[in-house]
Amino acid sequence: MKQTTNSILMIRPVAFRMNEQTAVNNYYQKVLDGLLPATVNAKAQQEFDAFVEKLTAAGVDVTVVDDTLNPDTPDSIFPNNWISFHENGDVALYPMFAENRRHERREDILDILEDKGFVINNIVDYTSAEEDGFFLEGTGSLLLDRANAKAYCALSPRADEELFIEFCEDFDYAPVIFEAFQTVDSERKLIYHTNVMMCLGETFAVICADCIDDKKERKMVLDNLKENGKEIILITEAQMNNFAGNMLEIRGANDKRYLVMSAAAHQSLTPKQIEQLEKHAEILSSSLDTIEACGGGSARCMMAEIFLPRN
Repeated sequence: MKQTTNSILMIRPVAFRMNEQTAVNNYYQKVLDGLLPATVNAKAQQEFDAFVEKLTAAGVDVTVVDDTLNPDTPDSIFPNNWISFHENGDVALYPMFAENRRHERREDILDILEDKGFVINNIVDYTSAEEDGFFLEGTGSLLLDRANAKAYCALSPRADEELFIEFCEDFDYAPVIFEAFQTVDSERKLIYHTNVMMCLGETFAVICADCIDDKKERKMVLDNLKENGKEIILITEAQMNNFAGNMLEIRGANDKRYLVMSAAAHQSLTPKQIEQLEKHAEILSSSLDTIEACGGGSARCMMAEIFLPRN
Protein backbone atom coordinates (compact mmCIF):
# COMPACT_ATOMS: atom_id res chain seq x y z
CA MET A 1 0.00 0.00 0.00
CA LYS A 2 1.18 3.49 -0.82
CA GLN A 3 1.38 6.10 1.95
CA THR A 4 1.11 9.12 -0.35
CA THR A 5 -0.95 10.05 -3.37
CA ASN A 6 -0.84 12.58 -6.18
CA SER A 7 -4.65 13.05 -6.20
CA ILE A 8 -6.70 15.08 -3.74
CA LEU A 9 -10.26 16.34 -3.41
CA MET A 10 -10.89 19.90 -2.21
CA ILE A 11 -14.18 21.73 -1.62
CA ARG A 12 -14.29 25.44 -2.48
CA PRO A 13 -16.33 27.34 0.13
CA VAL A 14 -19.34 29.52 -0.71
CA ALA A 15 -20.51 30.45 2.81
CA PHE A 16 -17.50 29.81 5.03
CA ARG A 17 -17.72 31.13 8.59
CA MET A 18 -17.01 30.11 12.15
CA ASN A 19 -19.23 27.10 12.84
CA GLU A 20 -20.90 27.62 16.21
CA GLN A 21 -21.70 23.88 16.40
CA THR A 22 -18.06 22.77 16.25
CA ALA A 23 -16.66 25.53 18.50
CA VAL A 24 -17.81 23.65 21.62
CA ASN A 25 -14.80 21.30 21.44
CA ASN A 26 -12.57 22.80 18.75
CA TYR A 27 -10.50 25.22 20.82
CA TYR A 28 -8.66 26.53 17.77
CA GLN A 29 -11.62 28.51 16.44
CA LYS A 30 -11.74 32.25 16.98
CA VAL A 31 -14.37 34.90 16.26
CA LEU A 32 -12.89 37.51 13.93
CA ASP A 33 -14.57 40.61 15.36
CA GLY A 34 -15.80 43.28 13.01
CA LEU A 35 -15.65 41.17 9.86
CA LEU A 36 -18.87 40.67 7.94
CA PRO A 37 -19.66 37.05 7.00
CA ALA A 38 -19.29 37.95 3.31
CA THR A 39 -15.81 39.33 4.01
CA VAL A 40 -14.78 36.21 5.93
CA ASN A 41 -15.99 34.02 3.06
CA ALA A 42 -14.26 36.17 0.42
CA LYS A 43 -10.96 35.97 2.36
CA ALA A 44 -11.36 32.20 2.75
CA GLN A 45 -11.99 31.86 -1.00
CA GLN A 46 -8.85 33.89 -1.79
CA GLU A 47 -6.78 31.69 0.53
CA PHE A 48 -8.35 28.55 -0.94
CA ASP A 49 -7.71 29.59 -4.56
CA ALA A 50 -4.09 30.58 -3.87
CA PHE A 51 -3.52 27.25 -2.10
CA VAL A 52 -5.00 25.23 -4.99
CA GLU A 53 -2.84 27.21 -7.44
CA LYS A 54 0.32 26.30 -5.51
CA LEU A 55 -0.64 22.62 -5.37
CA THR A 56 -1.48 22.51 -9.07
CA ALA A 57 1.76 24.29 -9.97
CA ALA A 58 3.63 21.54 -8.08
CA GLY A 59 1.90 18.93 -10.26
CA VAL A 60 -0.69 17.72 -7.74
CA ASP A 61 -3.92 16.43 -9.30
CA VAL A 62 -6.55 18.51 -7.46
CA THR A 63 -10.27 17.88 -7.98
CA VAL A 64 -12.04 21.08 -6.85
CA VAL A 65 -15.78 20.86 -6.21
CA ASP A 66 -17.79 23.97 -5.33
CA ASP A 67 -19.83 23.89 -2.15
CA THR A 68 -23.56 24.66 -2.42
CA LEU A 69 -25.38 27.47 -0.60
CA ASN A 70 -28.10 25.10 0.56
CA PRO A 71 -27.97 23.32 2.94
CA ASP A 72 -25.84 25.50 5.23
CA THR A 73 -22.37 23.89 5.54
CA PRO A 74 -19.88 26.42 6.97
CA ASP A 75 -17.14 23.76 7.35
CA SER A 76 -17.42 22.14 3.92
CA ILE A 77 -13.84 23.27 3.21
CA PHE A 78 -12.68 20.30 5.39
CA PRO A 79 -13.86 17.24 3.40
CA ASN A 80 -11.37 14.81 4.95
CA ASN A 81 -13.66 14.51 7.99
CA TRP A 82 -16.59 12.90 6.20
CA ILE A 83 -14.96 10.75 3.51
CA SER A 84 -11.85 8.65 2.86
CA PHE A 85 -10.73 6.84 -0.29
CA HIS A 86 -8.84 3.56 -0.40
CA GLU A 87 -6.66 1.67 -2.90
CA ASN A 88 -9.09 -1.24 -3.25
CA GLY A 89 -11.84 1.10 -4.49
CA ASP A 90 -13.55 1.41 -1.09
CA VAL A 91 -14.98 4.72 0.06
CA ALA A 92 -15.74 5.25 3.76
CA LEU A 93 -18.37 7.71 4.99
CA TYR A 94 -18.07 8.91 8.57
CA PRO A 95 -20.41 10.03 11.37
CA MET A 96 -19.99 13.72 12.21
CA PHE A 97 -20.30 15.40 15.61
CA ALA A 98 -21.89 18.68 14.41
CA GLU A 99 -25.36 18.29 12.89
CA ASN A 100 -24.74 20.93 10.23
CA ARG A 101 -21.58 19.10 9.11
CA ARG A 102 -23.60 15.99 8.23
CA HIS A 103 -24.96 17.87 5.21
CA GLU A 104 -21.44 18.00 3.74
CA ARG A 105 -21.78 14.39 2.60
CA ARG A 106 -22.74 14.58 -1.08
CA GLU A 107 -23.27 11.68 -3.44
CA ASP A 108 -22.66 13.89 -6.47
CA ILE A 109 -19.00 14.19 -5.40
CA LEU A 110 -18.61 10.45 -5.99
CA ASP A 111 -20.15 10.89 -9.46
CA ILE A 112 -17.66 13.68 -10.22
CA LEU A 113 -14.75 11.40 -9.24
CA GLU A 114 -16.09 8.53 -11.32
CA ASP A 115 -16.41 10.91 -14.29
CA LYS A 116 -12.69 11.65 -13.82
CA GLY A 117 -11.91 7.95 -14.16
CA PHE A 118 -11.64 6.95 -10.50
CA VAL A 119 -13.08 3.53 -9.68
CA ILE A 120 -15.44 3.18 -6.70
CA ASN A 121 -16.21 -0.46 -5.87
CA ASN A 122 -17.83 -0.25 -2.48
CA ILE A 123 -19.12 2.26 0.08
CA VAL A 124 -18.56 1.51 3.76
CA ASP A 125 -21.03 3.69 5.64
CA TYR A 126 -20.58 4.37 9.36
CA THR A 127 -22.98 7.31 9.47
CA SER A 128 -25.83 5.52 11.27
CA ALA A 129 -23.70 5.81 14.44
CA GLU A 130 -24.76 9.48 14.55
CA GLU A 131 -28.21 8.38 15.70
CA ASP A 132 -26.63 6.85 18.81
CA GLY A 133 -24.30 9.80 19.42
CA PHE A 134 -21.06 8.13 18.33
CA PHE A 135 -18.64 9.83 15.96
CA LEU A 136 -15.45 9.16 14.00
CA GLU A 137 -14.45 12.09 11.83
CA GLY A 138 -12.54 10.55 8.95
CA THR A 139 -8.84 11.22 8.57
CA GLY A 140 -9.21 13.99 11.13
CA SER A 141 -9.72 11.29 13.77
CA LEU A 142 -7.81 8.50 12.02
CA LEU A 143 -4.19 8.80 11.08
CA LEU A 144 -3.57 6.01 8.60
CA ASP A 145 -0.14 4.49 8.16
CA ARG A 146 -1.31 2.81 4.98
CA ALA A 147 2.03 1.21 4.17
CA ASN A 148 2.32 -0.48 7.57
CA ALA A 149 -1.42 -1.13 8.08
CA LYS A 150 -1.59 0.83 11.33
CA ALA A 151 -4.16 3.44 12.33
CA TYR A 152 -3.50 6.00 15.07
CA CYS A 153 -6.41 7.60 16.92
CA ALA A 154 -6.54 10.12 19.76
CA LEU A 155 -9.90 9.47 21.40
CA SER A 156 -12.20 12.47 21.86
CA PRO A 157 -15.90 13.36 21.66
CA ARG A 158 -15.35 13.12 17.88
CA ALA A 159 -13.46 9.81 17.87
CA ASP A 160 -15.23 6.88 19.48
CA GLU A 161 -13.08 3.90 20.46
CA GLU A 162 -15.51 1.15 19.41
CA LEU A 163 -16.17 2.77 16.04
CA PHE A 164 -12.44 3.17 15.51
CA ILE A 165 -11.87 -0.51 16.23
CA GLU A 166 -14.72 -1.41 13.86
CA PHE A 167 -13.06 0.69 11.13
CA CYS A 168 -9.73 -1.07 11.78
CA GLU A 169 -11.38 -4.49 11.48
CA ASP A 170 -13.15 -3.52 8.25
CA PHE A 171 -10.03 -2.06 6.62
CA ASP A 172 -7.38 -4.38 8.14
CA TYR A 173 -5.50 -1.83 10.23
CA ALA A 174 -3.89 -2.47 13.62
CA PRO A 175 -5.30 0.14 16.04
CA VAL A 176 -3.00 2.45 18.03
CA ILE A 177 -5.23 4.14 20.61
CA PHE A 178 -4.35 6.97 23.01
CA GLU A 179 -5.59 10.26 24.44
CA ALA A 180 -4.08 13.65 23.59
CA PHE A 181 -4.65 16.87 25.50
CA GLN A 182 -4.12 20.59 25.06
CA THR A 183 -4.13 23.34 27.66
CA VAL A 184 -7.24 25.54 27.42
CA ASP A 185 -7.61 28.25 30.10
CA SER A 186 -5.10 26.33 32.25
CA GLU A 187 -7.11 23.10 32.02
CA ARG A 188 -6.09 19.97 30.09
CA LYS A 189 -8.77 19.20 27.50
CA LEU A 190 -8.97 16.45 24.88
CA ILE A 191 -7.73 17.44 21.43
CA TYR A 192 -10.64 17.17 19.00
CA HIS A 193 -8.76 15.61 16.05
CA THR A 194 -5.66 13.43 15.90
CA ASN A 195 -4.43 15.23 12.78
CA VAL A 196 -3.80 18.49 14.62
CA MET A 197 -1.19 16.88 16.88
CA MET A 198 0.51 14.50 14.45
CA CYS A 199 1.31 13.91 10.79
CA LEU A 200 2.47 10.65 9.24
CA GLY A 201 4.77 10.74 6.25
CA GLU A 202 6.31 7.84 4.39
CA THR A 203 9.62 8.00 6.24
CA PHE A 204 8.90 10.43 9.09
CA ALA A 205 6.31 11.45 11.67
CA VAL A 206 5.66 14.90 13.11
CA ILE A 207 4.13 14.66 16.58
CA CYS A 208 3.43 16.77 19.65
CA ALA A 209 4.30 13.99 22.11
CA ASP A 210 3.82 16.41 25.02
CA CYS A 211 0.07 16.21 24.34
CA ILE A 212 -0.02 12.55 25.33
CA ASP A 213 -0.11 13.05 29.10
CA ASP A 214 0.00 9.35 29.99
CA LYS A 215 3.67 8.32 29.86
CA LYS A 216 2.91 4.70 28.94
CA GLU A 217 0.65 5.78 26.08
CA ARG A 218 3.25 8.27 24.86
CA LYS A 219 5.94 5.60 24.82
CA MET A 220 3.61 3.15 23.07
CA VAL A 221 2.82 5.65 20.28
CA LEU A 222 6.48 6.62 19.79
CA ASP A 223 7.53 2.94 19.84
CA ASN A 224 4.99 2.18 17.12
CA LEU A 225 6.42 4.95 14.93
CA LYS A 226 10.02 3.85 15.54
CA GLU A 227 9.14 0.23 14.84
CA ASN A 228 8.16 1.30 11.32
CA GLY A 229 11.40 3.21 10.79
CA LYS A 230 9.89 6.70 10.93
CA GLU A 231 12.16 9.59 11.84
CA ILE A 232 10.29 11.33 14.66
CA ILE A 233 10.21 15.12 14.55
CA LEU A 234 8.85 16.50 17.82
CA ILE A 235 6.86 19.73 17.92
CA THR A 236 5.80 21.78 20.94
CA GLU A 237 2.27 22.56 22.02
CA ALA A 238 2.81 26.19 20.95
CA GLN A 239 3.78 24.99 17.46
CA MET A 240 0.75 22.68 17.41
CA ASN A 241 -1.42 25.71 18.19
CA ASN A 242 -0.01 27.20 14.99
CA PHE A 243 -1.15 24.05 13.13
CA ALA A 244 2.35 22.59 12.79
CA GLY A 245 0.86 19.13 13.34
CA ASN A 246 -1.71 19.62 10.58
CA MET A 247 0.49 18.75 7.60
CA LEU A 248 0.16 16.24 4.78
CA GLU A 249 2.77 14.61 2.57
CA ILE A 250 1.62 14.33 -1.04
CA ARG A 251 3.23 13.76 -4.42
CA GLY A 252 3.61 16.27 -7.20
CA ALA A 253 4.98 16.00 -10.71
CA ASN A 254 7.47 13.15 -11.29
CA ASP A 255 6.48 11.63 -7.95
CA LYS A 256 8.26 14.43 -6.07
CA ARG A 257 7.35 14.48 -2.36
CA TYR A 258 5.88 17.62 -0.86
CA LEU A 259 5.00 18.30 2.76
CA VAL A 260 2.02 20.65 2.64
CA MET A 261 1.27 23.02 5.51
CA SER A 262 0.02 26.53 6.23
CA ALA A 263 2.26 29.59 6.32
CA ALA A 264 1.59 29.88 10.08
CA ALA A 265 2.74 26.29 10.63
CA HIS A 266 5.83 26.85 8.47
CA GLN A 267 6.75 30.05 10.34
CA SER A 268 6.42 28.31 13.72
CA LEU A 269 9.07 25.68 12.88
CA THR A 270 12.69 26.02 13.99
CA PRO A 271 15.52 25.92 11.42
CA LYS A 272 16.51 22.49 12.80
CA GLN A 273 12.97 21.09 12.33
CA ILE A 274 12.83 22.50 8.81
CA GLU A 275 16.16 20.86 8.03
CA GLN A 276 14.87 17.51 9.41
CA LEU A 277 11.67 17.72 7.35
CA GLU A 278 13.40 18.78 4.15
CA LYS A 279 15.42 15.55 4.16
CA HIS A 280 12.11 13.79 3.49
CA ALA A 281 10.08 16.22 1.36
CA GLU A 282 10.03 19.75 -0.01
CA ILE A 283 7.91 22.08 2.13
CA LEU A 284 4.98 23.72 0.33
CA SER A 285 3.16 26.31 2.43
CA SER A 286 0.35 28.77 1.80
CA SER A 287 -1.31 31.44 3.92
CA LEU A 288 -4.54 30.11 5.47
CA ASP A 289 -4.98 32.64 8.30
CA THR A 290 -8.73 33.23 7.92
CA ILE A 291 -9.52 29.55 7.39
CA GLU A 292 -7.46 28.60 10.46
CA ALA A 293 -8.97 31.28 12.69
CA CYS A 294 -12.63 30.75 11.79
CA GLY A 295 -12.55 27.07 10.89
CA GLY A 296 -10.12 25.83 13.49
CA GLY A 297 -8.57 23.60 10.84
CA SER A 298 -5.65 23.98 8.46
CA ALA A 299 -3.95 22.63 5.34
CA ARG A 300 -4.27 18.92 6.07
CA CYS A 301 -8.01 19.18 6.86
CA MET A 302 -8.66 20.81 3.47
CA MET A 303 -7.31 17.86 1.47
CA ALA A 304 -9.08 14.51 1.15
CA GLU A 305 -6.52 12.14 -0.37
CA ILE A 306 -7.75 10.00 -3.25
CA PHE A 307 -6.18 6.54 -3.35
CA LEU A 308 -8.85 5.00 -5.60
CA PRO A 309 -7.74 2.97 -8.64
CA ARG A 310 -8.21 4.63 -12.04
CA ASN A 311 -9.71 3.33 -15.26
